[in-house]
Formats: sequence, structure tokens, C-alpha cells
Amino acid sequence: MPRDISNKTVAITGGSRGIGRATAEQFIAAGARVAIGARNHDHAAKVAADIGAHAYPLDVTDSASVQAFWNAVEADLGEIDIFVNNAGEMIVGPFEKESAEDTAHQLGVNLLGTLNGMKTAIGPMRRRGRGHIINMVSAVGMIGLPGCATYSAAKHGVVGLSEGVRAELRGSGVDLSIILPIPAQTELTSGVGKGRFVPLLTPDDIAKSVLRTARRPVYNRYVPGWTNPVTRSLFLLPQPWRDAMGRFLKADQLLRTTDYQARIAYEARVKAPTAEGAGA
Repeated sequence: MPRDISNKTVAITGGSRGIGRATAEQFIAAGARVAIGARNHDHAAKVAADIGAHAYPLDVTDSASVQAFWNAVEADLGEIDIFVNNAGEMIVGPFEKESAEDTAHQLGVNLLGTLNGMKTAIGPMRRRGRGHIINMVSAVGMIGLPGCATYSAAKHGVVGLSEGVRAELRGSGVDLSIILPIPAQTELTSGVGKGRFVPLLTPDDIAKSVLRTARRPVYNRYVPGWTNPVTRSLFLLPQPWRDAMGRFLKADQLLRTTDYQARIAYEARVKAPTAEGAGA
């Protein structure tokens, strides 16, 4: 039977924009109490007032900030039932030209941020014998793409981290899921070149999959679902065939077709001290 989400407490990192905001709206519509965390607390507070959520300051790269977020949400809304690690940021460009700061930033938000969220949530959930951690990953967590190599590396890391921790949680009553969507129309993908036969999802498309996963927990959920067998079949091919398939799908065109001017505002915002990512 699907789980009843009404009256559950849901905490979402990076919840004030893009996929995070859409996810918050989906849970609120289902009757849940929703907390969103973001570095830009003023913006998050405005969003929370608009959609009926509760906003809290949060820097996912700082374990103390994540713990403070958890404590504040539980003090205000009750025990957290579902924790969504959604915060994510991507900087596009040739790997060899990426600055050390940009590398550290992406690894910090996408990989360390998810790790901090999981570490914070697991202890209380294990003691209660229940809870659900949902990690927002990406299709590039399974297949690396040129032009966003560090982002791909961070998302691959989240997949490996989730695989290992899921085994550790077996029998604890705590569920762990990963969401693997193809690109969505958010600020994070602004100006990014588009592959052949790959539609751009909306944030609502992915948010609905998060809600579906909360109601019927599975370990990995590909969005859209047809990308699951396609992705898995690629791993059965010899590497030259996989390379040829990538060229056919124009996955190798990202660097050449990206409009970098269209990404200036987004990348400036996410690098700013009070920035908050657009979503994974």
C-alpha cells in the first residue's frame, strides 16, 4: 500500500528554487509539513510565505549548519520523516580550465552536502526505526559528460555513497532512495547545449517522481522511466560502441553548444557567499 504523506514532516535542502521548490509544493499539496533550507534565507523566506512552507538558513557544506537546520525543523514541526538532499550546483566548462575554487565548490555542495545531510539524518532515524532519505542525483551520476566533469564526478560519488550506506541501513527501518533525472528546465541548466532525442523535463516532472518515491519507496528512480533500461544497456556495450552512441546522441556537443553568456548570472549567483543552488 502507498504510504500516507499527509501530516508527515519533510525537510528539503536547496528548497527555494527549481526542483527543490517544486518538490516542496508537491509535498505541501499532499498535506505534509515542509521545511526548506537555503543559504539565501531572505529569498527562501519569501518563497516559503508564497507556498506555505517554513524557511531556515542552511549551508549544506557545513555539517554544523546542517545539524542546526535539523534541530530547528524538529523543534518547530516535529520529527523529520523524510529528508530530501536536493541542493546542487553546476559550473560548465573545460575541466582543465576549471579553477580550484570552482572544483571545490561543486564537490562541496553536490557530494559533501549530501554526505552531511545523510550523516545528520541517519542517527535519529535509525533510533526511531523509521524514516526516508531521498538523494537527488542526476543522469550524469551514471554516465559522465564532457563539459561538466566535476559535477559528474560529484554525482557519481553520491551514487557510490548511497549504494554503500543503503547496505548499512538494511533492516533498520530507514529507507534510502536516489532520483536520477535527465536535465530539467532550471537555472542550473540555463544555456546548456541539448542532446539529440533528450527532452528537457520541468521541475514538476521530477518533483512528482520524488513524491511517488516517498509514497512507494524504491532505491533508484530514473526520470523519465525509459532512461533506466537505456542507461543500463549502455554499460553492456564495448567502450567504442558507447562512445559512438554518445556522439550519436550529441552528448559530446555540450562544450561546443553551450551559451556561456546565458550562464553568467546563474554561475555568479551560486559562487556568491549567500548564493543558493538552483537544484540538482
